[in-house]
Amino acid sequence: MEFQKDNRFVKGRLKSVTFAYKGAFKLITTEHSIMVQFSIGIIMTIAGFYFNITATEWLFQTFAIGLIMSIEGLNTAVEKIADFIHPNYHERIGFIKDIAAGSVFFAAVTAIIIGLIIYVPKFI
Repeated sequence: MEFQKDNRFVKGRLKSVTFAYKGAFKLITTEHSIMVQFSIGIIMTIAGFYFNITATEWLFQTFAIGLIMSIEGLNTAVEKIADFIHPNYHERIGFIKDIAAGSVFFAAVTAIIIGLIIYVPKFI
């Protein structure tokens, strides 16, 4: 099956959004790391409503959740591509996967710091 690009602006954009939605749904329903991050995002959203965080805090929290989900999705894509290209263990593939996982670590640390800045004062 050959993919044909739709050059019509509106219809092409709608197809792109459909593919993006399908990809997000696949991530949330099949990848455990995304399921965990998505669940934490929901919990943090509920916490935001419970603690009545400010608009600025909502912006940072939303950014942190989106950052984690995005980077985790890219990490998953890198892992899937690497496994497809070289299904058996290979040192170089392992190195590439470790780098991708490291980017998730940076995003997670950033999100944790944002969460601490927002929520620690609520408990003090």
